[in-house]
Amino acid sequence: MAKQKLTPLAVAKNLLEIYGKALPIDVAGITKAQGITIRMEELEDSVSGLLVIKANLITVGVNKSHHPNRQRFTIAHELGHFLLHGQETKIFVDDGPVVLFRNLASSEGTQRQEIEANIFAAALLMPEDIIREQLALQPIDAFDDMSVKHLAGQFGVSVRAITIRLTKLGLLDDW
Repeated sequence: MAKQKLTPLAVAKNLLEIYGKALPIDVAGITKAQGITIRMEELEDSVSGLLVIKANLITVGVNKSHHPNRQRFTIAHELGHFLLHGQETKIFVDDGPVVLFRNLASSEGTQRQEIEANIFAAALLMPEDIIREQLALQPIDAFDDMSVKHLAGQFGVSVRAITIRLTKLGLLDDW
């Protein structure tokens, strides 16, 4: 019987159970604890980051010119690629380095791996239960830029990321 692959949400929840949910989530610490090196690199502006897997060396490269919130999401996204898709890299020839790029096209979430890595990153950085707790303690008005910005700041993510997460969780409908 084939081993069932865990969903991006399940993988993120497992990590949060192990490493805790103190805000903002220490995504760099979690990534390093998984044996992954993080390197801040000069990359083209359209490239947020990349994952390089070569033998037992796993490296996440992050665009050092991007905003720290963008960098956090990139690290989470690339960690998601490693945890969710790392075994799929065996299909590449000669066991050479496998590089998965994070760029503008991938942010649109049109490929299965990109969609899964985005779901993982959002669930890791913005756990649903913590979002609900925060909203119960301090409801926000989706049309009040400052309240949305404050919520995003608590999670260490961009306003766009928290807005997308709230929308996908169906929490904007409640306002």
